[in-house]
This record gives sequence, C-alpha cells and structure tokens, in this order.
Amino acid sequence: MNRPFTADVCLSRRSVLEGGARIAGAGAAVMALGSMVLTPSQALAQASGVQPEEELSQTMERLFAKRPIKDAGDMMDFKIPVIAENGSVVPARVEVKSAAVAKGKFVKAIYLIVDKNRRPMTAKYTFSADAGGALVGTNLRLGATSNVRAVAEMSDGSLFQATQEVRVTVGGCGG
Repeated sequence: MNRPFTADVCLSRRSVLEGGARIAGAGAAVMALGSMVLTPSQALAQASGVQPEEELSQTMERLFAKRPIKDAGDMMDFKIPVIAENGSVVPARVEVKSAAVAKGKFVKAIYLIVDKNRRPMTAKYTFSADAGGALVGTNLRLGATSNVRAVAEMSDGSLFQATQEVRVTVGGCGG
C-alpha cells in the first residue's frame, strides 16, 4: 500500500520570527543598495561641474587662495622617483614628521599636485587631530616630465610644500 508523501513540519514561534527577521533584513539591504545606485541623469549632473583642463595657477588659487606656501624643509619627507619609466604608475610617499606638529596643531590635508597634468590636483587626503600623524602612499599618473608638489595644510591654515621634478621616459628616452 502506497502512502501519499507528507511533510511533517513543525513551526515554532521562534522559527517564524527568525525567518521574518531575515526577510526584513534582506529587504532593507536591497533598499539601501538601491538608493546608492545612480541613474545616468544623476551621474551626468554630478560630472557637469568638472572642467576638462585647468592651469596650475587656477588650481593653486582654487585650493589655497592667496595664502603663502612655505618650503617644507625637514618637516616633510617626500619620496618620488626622479626618473619614471612608466608615467601611468609613479609611486609617491609623503610623511609629515611628528616634530613638525606642535601641540594643538595637526596636519589637516595633504595635496599631491602635478604641474603639467591636465588636472594638476592629483590627490587630496584629509586628516583629523585623532589621526596621530600624516603618512600617505599612492601611485600617481604623470602625462609628461613635470614638477610634482606635496603640499601639507596645517590646522591653523599654514601651508608647507616639497617639490620634486620627475622625468617620464618613453622607450628609455627622457620626456
């Protein structure tokens, strides 16, 4: 005698509530991710303020206004190769030494600026007083042989700069 297939399911109140919580959590995650996706018109609206090119003087004026920029001297350690075989990947490292940071004064931001790039400001890193120090390592993209500047902005508004010329080679010849 064949007995029909039956599934004995025992649903407890706890298992029903756990299942409902999982479904609600998944729904909330989908809603949160959906709000982060930009529509093409939103992306175009964000990009509309970007200019294709900007001169170095315009960049410096926009970022620092008329504030004087002092030579960093020994307060900043700026490491970047003098010759870059591939301008698409140029490693750079900037560290503002702790002795340069006085009591109540800290590094607010570090800017990396490539003089001859179409958009000179290549990177900006922001720090808080709680950061404890300012150390940045990154890869830059250089379109041609150019000066590269590391500018440290302190919490009191003062600016310090270290500059290094980087020669970009193509096939072993200087650019």
